[in-house]
Amino acid sequence: MDIGEYSATAGASLYWFRVSRNLESFFRMKRNNFSVVNKIVQSSPAVKQPKLGFCSSLKQTQVSTVVLDWGSLPHHVVLRIFQYLPLIDRARASSVCRRWNEVFHIPDLWRKFEFELNQSATSYFRSTHPDLIQQIIKKHAVHLQYVSFKVDSSTESAEAACDILSQLVNCSIQTLGLISTAKPSFMNVSKAHFVSALTVVFVNSKSLSSIKIEDTPVDDPSLKILVANNSDTLRLLKMSSCPHVSSDGILCVADHCQGLKELALNYYILSDELLLALSSETHVNLEHLRIDVVSENPGQIEFHPIKKHSWDALIKHSPGVNVVMYFFLYEEEFEPFFKEETPVTHLYFGRSVSKAILGQIGLNCPRLIELVVCANGLQPLDNELICIAEHCKNLTALGLSECEVSCSAFVEFVRLCGRRLTQLSIMEEVLIPDDNYSLDEVHTEVSKYLGRVWFPDVMPIW
Repeated sequence: MDIGEYSATAGASLYWFRVSRNLESFFRMKRNNFSVVNKIVQSSPAVKQPKLGFCSSLKQTQVSTVVLDWGSLPHHVVLRIFQYLPLIDRARASSVCRRWNEVFHIPDLWRKFEFELNQSATSYFRSTHPDLIQQIIKKHAVHLQYVSFKVDSSTESAEAACDILSQLVNCSIQTLGLISTAKPSFMNVSKAHFVSALTVVFVNSKSLSSIKIEDTPVDDPSLKILVANNSDTLRLLKMSSCPHVSSDGILCVADHCQGLKELALNYYILSDELLLALSSETHVNLEHLRIDVVSENPGQIEFHPIKKHSWDALIKHSPGVNVVMYFFLYEEEFEPFFKEETPVTHLYFGRSVSKAILGQIGLNCPRLIELVVCANGLQPLDNELICIAEHCKNLTALGLSECEVSCSAFVEFVRLCGRRLTQLSIMEEVLIPDDNYSLDEVHTEVSKYLGRVWFPDVMPIW
């Protein structure tokens, strides 16, 4: 090759090198701005990917430009993009072009939807626009499968949710959730209005598998309608703080919904008959049972004991069930609890609990996995904690606040539990220094037994 030919070749190579570098910079910029889109495009068999070699042709450059023409992307690619967008952005994107508007109405995009309803003057989150709600009811109600309603503290928002529910006559909902973000506003709606609206969904869906209707005026007759239409599909039911439901109402659900795996309810409707129904041979293994034990005023509710043989029947039938109990009681109301062996796995005390009760827990809760005590008073819990460590061999998590434990007893507790304690949240003021350990020394000793660095929690000072 002579000098002239070499110069011409070198010049051409330099030119294409610059073109390639420019293209690479261009695509790098696009990747930074649309990384999610590019991942989808690259994984899509319907879109041919351009090859950016050292000497890319102009034709390949044109193909690259076509790939980045968002209006010509295949429907399934735009659908994936829309699924990452909040509703308001999705609605705005639908007005870009006809193809995107078509994707906006694809049924797959409307299977899951959360209605946000609030009074703008009193709420911090954005409300679903009324026009969009009507569009969903007219065009997409038949596609809805996973539906939730998030309402603020106003009665108007809860009533608006009921109005929407009453219009879902052509739906096939599988999961339904009613969520109050502040106080339970559904309780302010008239019982007749709420039950009528809920019944529409219960009757028309026929395939409900998950229902969360806590803090609502649902009643026994509406539960019977639920059972009559969805007994074969119901798997999860959360209905704590539903004062119009009786023990007979929830027993009806357990008797007929043999596939029920998760249940949340208040203690006042828990009964021996319910536990035995959940333990029948035809019932599937229960996976999660949450029980809220709540009292607003001492003596207002008389708490009945549950017999040991009923608990035993449940554990024999469902040995892996998590029994979670939340206590919001006053000390004098704990008398019926933990006198006999109780198969609870997770215990949370939101109010003060006595030393005597904690001692009974150590002796009668062998399945305990997690214990949280938010308040106890000024009596040290040394012996009680050590008893729990010795007898609750499955304990992996402990949280303590507004109570007292000597540093020596706490170190002994951790030594007995060892590395099985995966979660240990102890407020610094809980630990009382003694002759054996200061607060600094506790940190070192506890870290040694846990096999990881540990410090007590400190209340931030703002």
